[in-house]
Amino acid sequence: MTINVMLVDDHKMLREGIKQLLEFDPEIKVVSSAQTGKECLSLLEENKPDVVLLDINLPDTTGIKLIKDIKKRSKTIKVMMLTVHNEVEYLVDSLDGGADGYILKDSGADELIKAIKFIYNGERYIEPSLIPSLNARLVQLETETDMVKSLTKREIQILSLLVSGKSNLDISEILKLSEQTIKNHVTALYKKIGVKDRTQAAVFAIRNNIVSM
Repeated sequence: MTINVMLVDDHKMLREGIKQLLEFDPEIKVVSSAQTGKECLSLLEENKPDVVLLDINLPDTTGIKLIKDIKKRSKTIKVMMLTVHNEVEYLVDSLDGGADGYILKDSGADELIKAIKFIYNGERYIEPSLIPSLNARLVQLETETDMVKSLTKREIQILSLLVSGKSNLDISEILKLSEQTIKNHVTALYKKIGVKDRTQAAVFAIRNNIVSM
């Protein structure tokens, strides 16, 4: 068995170092490397990698956006995010985008090789240190989904106006309701979605696709 790997990272020294580490394993061969998303896509057909190791930060795109383009070209290619980002939001976005694995750059060579073999064999690999944060985030997402479902059309309307920067007075004029009624709605809305101010309400609304940036 030989696992053909492509490295996509804009740091040449890092690519060369990872290549040397991976090829200590006789079952892994680095068939190509790229420093941009465009270069990655142009090399896919020629090199036919089984696994793409993909950085999140690239000069011309993000790794998360690039996953979809890779998967469009071949449904069999596995994609592993190899990154410095240990924030759970990046992990969730990567998995939502279609990544088969997520590992940090400070992981050991043995762990990286194991992760590559995991996803090559059809299993999902997640950086062990991030699993508790991921579980907590998934619980939060489930809770927030229930919150969104409980919102009335009026509450969604008011939340959207709040996020767009409208004051209570502005909203009262738009909706033709008294300012006090709007204040009451806003207070009840904050309590319902578990936030304390407009900034938190905006984050909630954007995260749950009630509004977009």
